[in-house]
Amino acid sequence: MPELPEVETVRRGLAPVMEGQPIDAVHLARADLRFPFPPNFAARLTGRTVQTLGRRAKYLVADLDDGVSLIMHLGMSGAFRVDDFNPIGVYAHPKGKIAAHDHVRLSLGPRVIIYNDPRRFGFMSLCETAALAAHPHFAGMGVEPLPGALTAPLLAKALAGKVTSLKAALLDQRIIAGLGNIYVCEALWRAKLSPKRLAGTLVRRDGSPSKRLIILTEMILSVIKDAIAAGGSSLRDYVTADGSLGRFQHTFAVYGREEHPCPRETCDGVIERIVQTGRSTFWCPRCQK
Repeated sequence: MPELPEVETVRRGLAPVMEGQPIDAVHLARADLRFPFPPNFAARLTGRTVQTLGRRAKYLVADLDDGVSLIMHLGMSGAFRVDDFNPIGVYAHPKGKIAAHDHVRLSLGPRVIIYNDPRRFGFMSLCETAALAAHPHFAGMGVEPLPGALTAPLLAKALAGKVTSLKAALLDQRIIAGLGNIYVCEALWRAKLSPKRLAGTLVRRDGSPSKRLIILTEMILSVIKDAIAAGGSSLRDYVTADGSLGRFQHTFAVYGREEHPCPRETCDGVIERIVQTGRSTFWCPRCQK
């Protein structure tokens, strides 16, 4: 499933095309994706103008001019692409995109934004913009792993007393929203912390963050920044809005590198894979403590 860097990359690709543009037409190829489309979905979008295209965790949120927001989730295999109309009005499909999986078309002036999703685990919904924070998809979400939002004192408050594993705690969307499996593994390696360590052990008795928690916070921010700069990670289905692939997977230190030597120059360990809460964890037992 695309994580925060991938969704942010898609947002940056779509924003110049969508923001400030009226939605001239909406075509739905089916009645549902993961969930049924809201009643009168196409009619409610048609004629509306997209004011801003934002992101919350792994969701894209387009605020419309009538006080309603379009919520979009990519699921496991969803992807957006932008097609220009050609002179005879036929859509051009980039290589590898099967038209049978094109489920939603949004016409905005001379361009069409197409949502393609082979597995149909993605979905779209509508919500009053003023009520977004209380929407079931967003209620109770934690902070974003971005500068100015995620801080070591805030993370210390969330982890204090927790006896769950550090890996599980960091994947808890009520603590950090949008942080997924790939980037937790990479951040823990950068911070030299074991994914099996109890989360509460990084908090001092007075509730303040330990030095190692301060470093972990910095490493979470750095890995997300680096991943966004690289356009995210392309492992299976993910592509950017222009059809190109993310590049961050080429710099993975541990994720998917089971039995490879640890890339840390001062370490002679070997990357291992374990399963935690049903998810694969990649780490170096030698330097991550």
